[in-house]
Amino acid sequence: MHIAPRHLHPSETYDPTIEDAYRKQLVVDNRMCFVEVIDTAGQEEYATLRDQWVREGQGFILVYSIASRSTFERLEVFRQLMLRVKRNRPIFVLVGNKCDKTYEREVSREEGLAMAKSFGCEFLETSAKTSHNVERLFMNLVRALRQTRQAETGPVMLPRQGERERRRRCIIM
Repeated sequence: MHIAPRHLHPSETYDPTIEDAYRKQLVVDNRMCFVEVIDTAGQEEYATLRDQWVREGQGFILVYSIASRSTFERLEVFRQLMLRVKRNRPIFVLVGNKCDKTYEREVSREEGLAMAKSFGCEFLETSAKTSHNVERLFMNLVRALRQTRQAETGPVMLPRQGERERRRRCIIM
């Protein structure tokens, strides 16, 4: 687990041991947005880049496997790292992935809910294999980012020419 939505990419060729980036166009509440997902897969060799990505990131998905207690227990370390690097209060979503593997469960749903409550964030269980709640995760995070941006900046004003692409883009780690 790490600060990116690791294991949320249903692909046979996905290798969770390498850094990767994904860019996706989404329509959330009838408004288009571009989402960039940076997945460091928890690798320490990306520590310098990770700090830069955290500074630039707007939303963060803390992912653990429900079938691995050790990934759950490391979440606070990653959260503290992001809080230290990020100047303003970042938006987090806590995700228990691999919910299709209930027979291998090591972390209960109640434990995930309790941790999310202590972090002050939303909680979802997902499955990249079956795509359960994956779209919902990104939609909810985009909505939360939009609400935060609107609360900070006031009413939405049309951007000037050239600013449109930059302002519509969300970076999620």
